[in-house]
Amino acid sequence: MTELKRAVAYTRFSSDMQREESIEAQVRAIKEFTDKQGYALLKTYADRGISGTTDNRPEFQKMFDDAKKGLFDVIIVHKLDRFARNRADSAIYRKELSKNGVKLISVLENFDDSPESIILQSVIEGYNEYYSKNLRREVMKGLKENALTCRFTGGIPCLGYDIDKETLKYKINPFEAEAVKLIFKRYLEGEGYSTIISELNQKGFKTKKGCQFGKNSLHEILKNEKYTGMYIYNKSVHPDENGKFNRHLSKPDDEIIKIDGGIPQIISKADFQKVQDKMKERRKKNATYKAKQDYLLSGKLICGICNSTFAGNARKAREGKPLYVSYNCTKKNGKKSCDNFGVKKDFIEEIVLKKLADKVFNEKLLPEIIEKYNEFALSKNSGLFILKNEIKNKISEAEKVFLT
Repeated sequence: MTELKRAVAYTRFSSDMQREESIEAQVRAIKEFTDKQGYALLKTYADRGISGTTDNRPEFQKMFDDAKKGLFDVIIVHKLDRFARNRADSAIYRKELSKNGVKLISVLENFDDSPESIILQSVIEGYNEYYSKNLRREVMKGLKENALTCRFTGGIPCLGYDIDKETLKYKINPFEAEAVKLIFKRYLEGEGYSTIISELNQKGFKTKKGCQFGKNSLHEILKNEKYTGMYIYNKSVHPDENGKFNRHLSKPDDEIIKIDGGIPQIISKADFQKVQDKMKERRKKNATYKAKQDYLLSGKLICGICNSTFAGNARKAREGKPLYVSYNCTKKNGKKSCDNFGVKKDFIEEIVLKKLADKVFNEKLLPEIIEKYNEFALSKNSGLFILKNEIKNKISEAEKVFLT
């Protein structure tokens, strides 16, 4: 009896606009195919809501790890566009499968090993990539039209807002809006992030995703101009090749759509601007740890463990805490430093200055100090005094000769 070839199914849908049943439909078609062709279907890998233009798909990558382990002989997809919508990815991963003795089969696209099939497969892969990019262009065109009428364009609305399902317009979520108002109010009152977060948690407020607030989420809320009633679209740059966004980067102003009054206002423009000014002021204060410090004892303190010198060091303070400035041992051996603890700058300098005041600047000791200093100076300059006396003697001899 012939042993059945071990097969697995790979299925995928790319957005919330596609129904969950699309996975089931793909599996059903693959199951019918394997039954007819005599394959043993061992497992199904399914990526939900992930684009085929990226290979950063958890189940897709897990499938390739299993392929390297030799767990199956065939991967079956409903169509090639489920496998990839990027020609480069498709070629690279098909080659990887070939190295591991695994064949890729499409239910609806019948390919064999003939030269004609190679050309046909290349054409289909090129069309799949074209379709994806063209679809994106058309979708962006539609989203732009929605943006110009201040309608929701997808994603998750920011805290404080919901979306009207009929009009696709922003509407205020009263409970969440109270959290937003509290954040702005407390910040303007001078409270730090930690204090604000504690109060939010005590009152039962959560982020839009149902999580507890963090410093980053508070920062994003305080910087969000939408709360002033400003509708904003197309601000974020496109995701990278792995589908990740950099929220700190924005597109040029001429590419961003901004419509004042396009959404309901939660925070007044005046308060929003006050917050921006205050955040800017705090950034300057937090940057003071970079400012030049006067270290009176730098290079003069000796480590009691390794005999190296101590040097000044300033560390950025925690939120709401003062700058911590200290002296630390300078010894470093590769990545390993001396184990001696640092000492606070003000503390050690105060001790040293007090000792100087007692031992050096004490009026009762000044005569003795002056005498000791003169002795020291004489010892250092004795050679100069000898030379001076020799010059004087020569001048005297020369004057005698000249006068006679």
